[in-house]
Amino acid sequence: MVGWGAVLGLVFAGPLLEPPVPTLLLIAALVLIVGVVLVCAFGVVHEAEHLAHRLGDPYGSLVLTLSIVLIEVVLISAVMLGPGEHTTIARDSVMAVSMIILNAVIGLSVLVGAIKHGNLGHNRTGTSSYLALIVVLVSLAFALPTLIGRDGSFTPGQAIPIVVLTLALYAFFLYRQMGRQADDFREVDQRFAADTATRGSGAAVQSRRNVTQVIAEHRTEILLRITLLIVTVVPIVLLSHDMATLLDDGLDRVGAPVALSGILIAMIVFLPESITSVRAALQGEIQRVSNLCHGALVSTVGLTIPAVLIIGALTGQAVVLGESPANLLFLGVTLMLSVTTLASKKVTAMHGAAHLVVFAVYGIAVFS
Repeated sequence: MVGWGAVLGLVFAGPLLEPPVPTLLLIAALVLIVGVVLVCAFGVVHEAEHLAHRLGDPYGSLVLTLSIVLIEVVLISAVMLGPGEHTTIARDSVMAVSMIILNAVIGLSVLVGAIKHGNLGHNRTGTSSYLALIVVLVSLAFALPTLIGRDGSFTPGQAIPIVVLTLALYAFFLYRQMGRQADDFREVDQRFAADTATRGSGAAVQSRRNVTQVIAEHRTEILLRITLLIVTVVPIVLLSHDMATLLDDGLDRVGAPVALSGILIAMIVFLPESITSVRAALQGEIQRVSNLCHGALVSTVGLTIPAVLIIGALTGQAVVLGESPANLLFLGVTLMLSVTTLASKKVTAMHGAAHLVVFAVYGIAVFS
């Protein structure tokens, strides 16, 4: 109710927020939006945690991930279909999401989890599957158009096979994750694997129990929680979209870099997932952190890139995906660090600290 009330309030207050907005009004509007987003974010986390413990992983984490990512894809698509030129919106958004998820969120989660519980064991088969897809999808999205494309964009003949291959790989991943490889995405650390099944509200649910049986027994509760989760996620994305205009105005006044706006918006949109990941780490559920973070990035790239390429082909817009050499370096370092971190049987606080340093340097580069 708070989230949707704020969305309606901004609709009616639209004329007052047309640029140039008075400085005090601009600050007040941004503070109000961020406050409402935080309220909604904790509501999303509440429903997501109940679903995760009711359904078990990877299904519970997948519900939260797809809810946020699908709405983010719709938001980017709506911007592309709107007035004006938005040739780099997909590249800038996905790049920001990649650095935030792979370095900031995972780094903080691993750091606090390892400090509280010591070194944490994770399911290396599952995390390796995530990273295999991330390496391929990110390379196709950002590096390949720089090398074989035209001015950072795929030609029509190149875009079609890229869309088909990306969607096919993502669909096959979901099919395996929710089917025969579901066990590869569950907790393996014996200190927490047993607790995961019984933590939360309601009766105990065994983590390896057939998910169809759980859905059949708790259909009403699950459907209600999924509905509440989606209804609470939508205002976050809508408010973030409105906040983008205000942020651009405010950052322009203080001379901040344009890329900072995309980073802040991405952080707000993925705030519920970030909070859930850190709380999972504090409970020792490091595999759930991987499911949330790596799963979110796989879904973001696997759905966003095909969507914007299809829209670009239908509308005749150029879709610039090729990244700058500096950002390609950051992506390369991040992917190598991720592989190094998750190649070990257990993740440590040092791994988390290394990821956070990479994100800090990325932030410095944005202001350079």
